[in-house]
Amino acid sequence: MLVILFRVLSIFPLRMLHALGAGLGWLVYLSSPSYRRRLDANLAQAGYGAHRRGAVAEAGKAIVELAFVWCGKPERVARRATVENWDMVQRVLDAGRGIVFLTPHLGCFEMTAQQIALRTALTVMYRPPRKSALKPLVEGARARHNLHLAPATLAGVRILAKTLKSGQPIGVLPDQVPQEGEGVWAPFFGRPAYTMTLPAKLAQLGRADILLVYAERLPRGRGYVVRFVAFEGDLSGTAADQAASINRAMEALIARCPAQYFWSYNRYKQPEGVAAPQAEAVA
Repeated sequence: MLVILFRVLSIFPLRMLHALGAGLGWLVYLSSPSYRRRLDANLAQAGYGAHRRGAVAEAGKAIVELAFVWCGKPERVARRATVENWDMVQRVLDAGRGIVFLTPHLGCFEMTAQQIALRTALTVMYRPPRKSALKPLVEGARARHNLHLAPATLAGVRILAKTLKSGQPIGVLPDQVPQEGEGVWAPFFGRPAYTMTLPAKLAQLGRADILLVYAERLPRGRGYVVRFVAFEGDLSGTAADQAASINRAMEALIARCPAQYFWSYNRYKQPEGVAAPQAEAVA
């Protein structure tokens, strides 16, 4: 039923879907106290409390627009996005080096992968949805031409490393909370967040460049702008130092359009089996 619903919704104009999404965002915010508390608390932690109204609406848009991005005709979806700074990417590809694209939960992050795959092959780390009913929808939508999936397992990590060594790019969501043993505590907007160490390890193992990318959602359903940004962090030091550097880069990226970050995500949760952070994690 969900697949059918998404296919039906994909027919409608993006402007209408975003309007529906904004309404959905407010409906969820007003009807779910736990959702409301987390979104408000995360915004306040980051110092973006003034963006609450926009963040509520944008969160709803992020859900409903998936019908368009996943189920719309590829050529129709592609027409609604423009790309900035692709020359930055092309220079690395021409040099034969791999790229680790880091995309936080900012704007329409599904659009970033699609736009990259229109220009070069891309392998992205994929964690299957918890609800089995969503699996065929998500996997079918993401497994498109030039877009390949690597599971969030040891086998998947090997695929990503091999891809980088061959000079091809990969994509990772660096603000996903990893499982036990796959991360370190590092500051994120002034609070310890369990942060994956994989991006820095892969970049060093594959001698690859790190580039940041996000797709800003334009107002009134006008589409998206996919922007590539240089990573200016330092990956020397310990795994915690590297994670902190990547988190700072994510903070700077989020500052570009703070209302479009997925503030309801439980970014500060403590995974099962992981010890609580030490005081130095916020230093």
